[in-house]
Amino acid sequence: MTKADGDGSPAKRPIVGGLSNVLFDAWLVSRSVHQLIDTAIEESGLDADEFAIYSVLASGEGMTPSDLSHWMAAAPTTVSSYVKRFERRGHITRIPNPEDGRSYRLQLTATGRAAHRHAGELFTPILAHTEDALGARAEKTHAQLLTLLHAVDAVRDEHA
Repeated sequence: MTKADGDGSPAKRPIVGGLSNVLFDAWLVSRSVHQLIDTAIEESGLDADEFAIYSVLASGEGMTPSDLSHWMAAAPTTVSSYVKRFERRGHITRIPNPEDGRSYRLQLTATGRAAHRHAGELFTPILAHTEDALGARAEKTHAQLLTLLHAVDAVRDEHA
């Protein structure tokens, strides 16, 4: 926990060298969230990135590696290394893509779903605690983060 300022609000992280801008601050939030999730779900054997990937795979009928690459904003080689790691664990399987017979979709196996469930049980309390800390601002903050994500995606696509 951070020490509270004199007004009772949490202590603010100092801004270093005038680097405060929307992208740098989003990066700081990302790093802090990553560490929070990593620590919370460590006993599950998954890290924050893996938990996010398992979550998106668990939410539907699987995903192609290309779709996963786009969703993660990651290079295909990065996705490939994740896929290999998850396959070694027995957590994902490749199924034919009904929309394109030349490609495949990734789906969680029963073992992968169990690992995801375990991580989710560890994740839920920190999500609730974070939402409680935001209080009435939780929904608006979430909406603003999604707005930022869409803006960053648009700029990234424009500069690709």
